Amino acid sequence: MNSPSNRSKKFLDGGGNIDTDALFRAYEEQSGDDDTPIEATFRISKNLNRRLDSYLATRIPFLSRTSIKRLIEEEAVTVNGRIPKGSTKIRKGDEVCVTLPPPPSSEIPAEEIPLKILFEDKDIIVLNKDDDIIVHPARSNKSGTIINALAWHFQNVSDGALSSVGEEFARPGVVHRLDRHTTGVMLAAKTDTAHWRLGKQFEQRKTRKRYLAVVHGEVEPLTDIIDVPLGKHATKRDSYAVRWDDTGKPSVTVFHVREIYDGYTLLELDLKTGRTHQIRLHLQHLGYPIVGDDIYGGKHLKISDIIPRGAESDLERSSYVIKRQALHAGYLAFTHPISDEPTEFTAPLHGDMANLVKMLRKHRFKKAPNLQNTIIDLHYAVDYSPS
Repeated sequence: MNSPSNRSKKFLDGGGNIDTDALFRAYEEQSGDDDTPIEATFRISKNLNRRLDSYLATRIPFLSRTSIKRLIEEEAVTVNGRIPKGSTKIRKGDEVCVTLPPPPSSEIPAEEIPLKILFEDKDIIVLNKDDDIIVHPARSNKSGTIINALAWHFQNVSDGALSSVGEEFARPGVVHRLDRHTTGVMLAAKTDTAHWRLGKQFEQRKTRKRYLAVVHGEVEPLTDIIDVPLGKHATKRDSYAVRWDDTGKPSVTVFHVREIYDGYTLLELDLKTGRTHQIRLHLQHLGYPIVGDDIYGGKHLKISDIIPRGAESDLERSSYVIKRQALHAGYLAFTHPISDEPTEFTAPLHGDMANLVKMLRKHRFKKAPNLQNTIIDLHYAVDYSPS
């Protein structure tokens, strides 16, 4: 009845339908930096005399007719590269491409976990994500996530709820993610319309994201483009690497030097693509690994690594300043999904990274280049960071 493309075959069962378990595994393999949509493409091998919405309902068993309709309305489905209607009749030779949402998950328990809320209205909620918390439950871990915390928040603090998309999918309300040890601004949807419209903005790269990172070394030049393909590591399971072969995906990061210290640099980074661990891998490739990123060449810093021996200080020199990657999603701009107003948020650094920057400024500061293409307000991000 249909012939799947090579990239779609791993998501199909023996009957040509989407395999829910295979799709879930594909989503779980993605990391927080990777917001590349997962797609399935079918080529119709004979005339079926069926509407598009009816056909998709048979091929994606975990989606209801209402959800199929929503996918089509939000332009997550194309037929021969064009935006169709649900009533579009599919014919022999047609190519149907579907951006697949995550498959269903079991009910997510509400848990009282503190959240740093930057903004909330009836359609969206914007957080400053903490360190050491994952965004959404996986099949092996249904608790202790931001989604559990949001479920409790909407039950006990705020009017509203996660989008009804969240009642059906594994990542309720989640339109983008951050890695477990990456802090910063993160957005979630409270209504169906907001969810689909925001998701479309992220998929089409219509949002603007900037990160702050402290790296080892004094970075040169002051601004540059890193255009290096990335993909799965050839031998290490669940790891990623620079890949110059046909498995490497195009990956582009632009960096701007914000402050230079003796032996370290504070960078502002602009992602043009969203590959898994993109910033971390690109900076390691340049020879400037992120401080604290011991997976990709960074080092956890102690007081003694920053404050020169003999300098006056009440701090214990063997104490750690930071024991995670010094990477923070500092800025996010998008179009509000309902009002269509331009919207932007800056998230202050968290305590460990803010203290790191302040100590480097005090003991190792060299200069702060005045570059025109930077966005993040460092005065707000660092000096007014929460304790």
